[in-house]
Amino acid sequence: MLDELTPETIISMRLILAIILLFSIALFQKRDFSIRLKSHAYILLLAVIAVFHLWIQVTGLKYTTASNTGWIIGTAPIFMAFFGLIFFKEKLNSIKIFGIFIATFGLLLLVGKGNPANINLINNKGDLLVLFSAFTWGVYSMVNKKISLNYSPLMTILYLFIMMAIVIIPFSLSETAIKSILHLSGIGWISILFLGLFCSGVAYVIWAYALREMESAKVGAYLYFEPFITVFTAWIFLKEDITLLMILSGLIITAGVFLVNKD
Repeated sequence: MLDELTPETIISMRLILAIILLFSIALFQKRDFSIRLKSHAYILLLAVIAVFHLWIQVTGLKYTTASNTGWIIGTAPIFMAFFGLIFFKEKLNSIKIFGIFIATFGLLLLVGKGNPANINLINNKGDLLVLFSAFTWGVYSMVNKKISLNYSPLMTILYLFIMMAIVIIPFSLSETAIKSILHLSGIGWISILFLGLFCSGVAYVIWAYALREMESAKVGAYLYFEPFITVFTAWIFLKEDITLLMILSGLIITAGVFLVNKD
């Protein structure tokens, strides 16, 4: 998508498509559309966090590979475990702390291309932006967990996306953005439909339901699969190379994250 649209336009289109899908589902299920001001205040905060999260992640992808992004995003469960400890009193024992150190070492190995001393803040700005998006996903998940405890996950995400759209669309409205949408290729439309309907519309609601029913660290553990899927699909669709160092670093990160989420 980044070959055809700006990050702001991609996010805006994702939100519009997701809103249409979720609003249709809510109508079909005859959901309660009543507005609770206190809950909406929390959702507005969540919307600002979510827009910022998506923007830095998509922008980071402009400067790094999809494969690197997958491995780095794999550290999100660590941030979720930390925030779970702080805000929900979820346990963080010595094994989990050891796992954090292991995952951090793997991350430094990946970003430093085998030598952590090689890490350059300027050259690795894409990796750093993606890492920060893992942090913001942790923040998002904690706020989302708090909201989902007293608000329907489906309606939470619907209202969330509406507020996110209000926040981001003014920054993406331009003649260039409109022209780029009108001239979007067939592959471009398939991509944006997948992002909007499945990655936003379906996945965010499932994530909200999971956070309501399970501990944050256990929900985060399922993100183990994301790096492997990302690397595999990046190899197929983007022709990105899979190096031995990348796999080694990724396995170290995954091992560390596994320990963080181990009972």
